[in-house]
Amino acid sequence: MLKVNEYFDGNIKSITFKTETLPATVGVMLPGEYVFNTADKEKMTVVSGALTIKLAGESEFTTYKAGESFEVDANSAFDVKVKTETAYLCLYG
Repeated sequence: MLKVNEYFDGNIKSITFKTETLPATVGVMLPGEYVFNTADKEKMTVVSGALTIKLAGESEFTTYKAGESFEVDANSAFDVKVKTETAYLCLYG
């Protein structure tokens, strides 16, 4: 079953689904700056656009473009800067 999620006053929307092995979301972020907290380990892949990320414990931001991925530890947080509408795929676990 698909579930629609909405965050940050509708600036981020995603659809939750289950792959063969892991739960996942696919979504779109509008331009802005956001902070996400994680419960599970996450692997984020940028589908289109770009995400500029600062992981917990890091001092620098890194930009990930279409086709690039980054991982976030469970029970952590990360800062996100979005300059253009960006689509992403997130695998959990």
